[in-house]
Amino acid sequence: MKAARYYDRGDIRIENIEPQALEAGTVRVDVAWTGICGTDLHEYLDGPIFVPAHGHPHPISGEDAPITLGHEFSGVVSELGEGVTDLAVGDHVVIEPYIIRDSVDTGPESKDYHLSPDMNFIGLAGRGGGLSENIVVKSRWVHKIDKAVPLDEAALIEPLSVAYHAVQRSGVVAGQTAVVGGAGPIGQLTAAVLHALGVKVIISELSPLRRQKALDAGVADVALNPAEVDVVAEVKKLTDGKGADVAFECTSVQVVFDTLMDAVRPTGVIVVVSIWGKPATFDMHKLVMRELDVRGTIGYVNSHPDTIALVESGKIDLKPFITGKIALEDLVDKGFDTLINHNETAVKILVSPSGKGL
Repeated sequence: MKAARYYDRGDIRIENIEPQALEAGTVRVDVAWTGICGTDLHEYLDGPIFVPAHGHPHPISGEDAPITLGHEFSGVVSELGEGVTDLAVGDHVVIEPYIIRDSVDTGPESKDYHLSPDMNFIGLAGRGGGLSENIVVKSRWVHKIDKAVPLDEAALIEPLSVAYHAVQRSGVVAGQTAVVGGAGPIGQLTAAVLHALGVKVIISELSPLRRQKALDAGVADVALNPAEVDVVAEVKKLTDGKGADVAFECTSVQVVFDTLMDAVRPTGVIVVVSIWGKPATFDMHKLVMRELDVRGTIGYVNSHPDTIALVESGKIDLKPFITGKIALEDLVDKGFDTLINHNETAVKILVSPSGKGL
């Protein structure tokens, strides 16, 4: 079968590989659509990061480069391993793409399995990936979705779960006001979750195309251009001088973080959603004197069921965020190149490993 294989920085190859073996407790999923994630771009430009370098196998998967990429994907169950009773052939599914030790409690009450030692991701550290025609996954990580949800839109449920977990971390409630710094894919999806939960959303974003996308998708009440307006002053005008209740940093840009520190009210919460590749600074005196909370967030933890429910209920429409669909063979030229060099024109580019639906 065809698969996109990561060898090293700048070296991704489309190859024919053998399908994974079906084992007890696993299911085979025929991949429908896979999203290109910012993490994939970081691996291509600066990696290996999450990908275990050749000769240095991951301690859980036992695999090293080359590995099959892709961790944001949807598909259809095509085969069941022994002992799997909660899924059926033909089910539409999405994957919670964790690689976690078997000894870790990943039950429905767990709040921290995503922080366990050596945690990594399917499609980054081995165990197959969504940028292949099919994949075998432990049934624990397979989530059934209603067939009324189109499979292309379902491929965005994984990054939407990242946004959902970030919103949970903030403690925001309906009726409050949130500022989202950055309207890239995660910023847009964070705004979508906030809006679905009844939070007023103000987005700060340089790109006019991304600002307009957030407004057209109905996930932002206000979209500000930080090059033209004083974002802090505008936020205070919109909140009767108080400032926003929460803010979400979705850019890994220092000036955005600094702006959000000033845009929230005293006792406000700033959630850092983006992955920073370099150290950041902040005003410790301001943190203390205004009693601010700065919180990190990574991945998701038992977030998929609630995220799926938001989509199935119609409270979140994922279709507006799909800005391109390509074949596996065009992954680098039409996918990575667009997202690296023309990222203001795209939110989520989906890949069809089989070529179906194009």
